[in-house]
Amino acid sequence: MERELWKSLCRLAGALYNRSSATRYGDDVICAVYWWAVIHDRPVSWACQSENWPVERKPQALPSQPTMSRRLRTLALERLLAEVEQTLLGLVVIAAPRVLAIDGKALPVGRPSKDADAACCRGVKGYKLHAVWGGSLVPQAWTVAPLNVSERRVARELLADLPGSGHLLGDRQYDVNYLYEAAARSGYQLLAPQQRPSDMLGHRRHSPYRIRGLQLLQSAAGKQLYRQRRRIEHRFAQLTSFVGGLAPLPFWVRRLHRVKLWVQSKLLFNAMHQLKCAKLYAGS
Repeated sequence: MERELWKSLCRLAGALYNRSSATRYGDDVICAVYWWAVIHDRPVSWACQSENWPVERKPQALPSQPTMSRRLRTLALERLLAEVEQTLLGLVVIAAPRVLAIDGKALPVGRPSKDADAACCRGVKGYKLHAVWGGSLVPQAWTVAPLNVSERRVARELLADLPGSGHLLGDRQYDVNYLYEAAARSGYQLLAPQQRPSDMLGHRRHSPYRIRGLQLLQSAAGKQLYRQRRRIEHRFAQLTSFVGGLAPLPFWVRRLHRVKLWVQSKLLFNAMHQLKCAKLYAGS
């Protein structure tokens, strides 16, 4: 199964890649070698060794580990990965009105880790995946940040470039005035339960979008709409529940740029997995 996912993803990258330079290894080859390591949860150096490839899958020539390390941080490869992600983003698996959900998933590392980018929060050290997810195979917007960075702060950054319009569902920690305003500027009405349900709003000024959102949650229609927030929890569960999915970060995935690249690749494999499952279900 995992090799089929790898093959499908490499095929998509190859179709999007425009070989305009005379480099020995195209960006599609660099992606293929890196993804071979990611889908097998192995270091990049493992994928650079020919004995770890079946004959029918191995590229004609394998780059060295230093070449991989250098090329994985180039702007050209970043663009190719973004194109692959945008292509998968256009594939909708849940046909529904524009309803997005926002949440975070912790990516812990061991406390003895010397990773200078990882941070501690409530006794846990690591990173967090922040995502805004709708009906597409990949998140509408996402990023990875150290674990001690506030979800509210990251949410404001994610909402700044959120396309479209509709409803955005979050848990009670997103119930803060400036996030309602940020969501409204992007065309979304944020729905989040009140942080302290037993407290009155008081006399201080509140965003009209917050008042509207809290009032909507009191209605039957709002409660039914908010139930769709469970979808993002299902998305995170799906992301970790198949061979090659997002397991706990291995010890060789350290520093923020490596974690982001690893998580992005896992998101792409998850998208291919969901697409394959949807096709199998449709054909049954």
